[in-house]
Amino acid sequence: MDAPAYCFARSFEPAGPTMLETDRHYLLYALKGVLRLEAQGQRWTLPPARAALIRADCPISVTILSRLESASVLFAPSFMAAPAQALAVFDMSPLARELVKECRQWGAGSGALPPYALALFGALAAVALQLAAAPTPCVLPMPKSPALREALRLTEAAAGGAPSFTEIARESGQSPRALARRFATEMGMTWREALRRIRIIRAVELLADGDMQVTEAALAVGYNSLSGFNAAFRDLMDMNPSDYRASLTQKP
Repeated sequence: MDAPAYCFARSFEPAGPTMLETDRHYLLYALKGVLRLEAQGQRWTLPPARAALIRADCPISVTILSRLESASVLFAPSFMAAPAQALAVFDMSPLARELVKECRQWGAGSGALPPYALALFGALAAVALQLAAAPTPCVLPMPKSPALREALRLTEAAAGGAPSFTEIARESGQSPRALARRFATEMGMTWREALRRIRIIRAVELLADGDMQVTEAALAVGYNSLSGFNAAFRDLMDMNPSDYRASLTQKP
């Protein structure tokens, strides 16, 4: 008889993109490394501070961006209530991280789970569903046209400096007017708004990684003004950078 829940703990080298679809609800989480997820016309990155709760039978594209130490958990639909959203990406709380670490001792071949394990997996399921109800705003719409995908790639590569919209248009082989139209039509935002979101998403990842100071993160993602960085961060995350970092380290 299959276990009602188990942990999938394994190391992976950079790879992808690969399609992932399971018949179980899937808490996708990595203790180390960074993932990129694409589904439903959107794209997320998953550093160790963030996880995804994926409803059973929901297909997603996964790219492993750096060497990965997975500690994901799979729940049978009979054990865990179906998540409200097919895919929700959220910041992991200290409690959720500790529950995942404790659950790692029960893998797919562990057999019948003892009462302690069932209680842990049940608590993790409840916590994950609660966290998934407040998904992260750190998401980018996925471009549809090759021209816009190339322009977005160039923008991401240059985001830490001072990219020029005119230069991005030229390097991606299109006029500024055509590129502006593609951003509005395919992503629902201007190039400047996309650049701001790319920078803040990267800053979130840097701050979540541990030791970087807020000023260092601001400079690393292309902001020379701390006040401008703080304002852009609050606009996306609804809190300032120092409060965000503190929220990731609060004790359960």
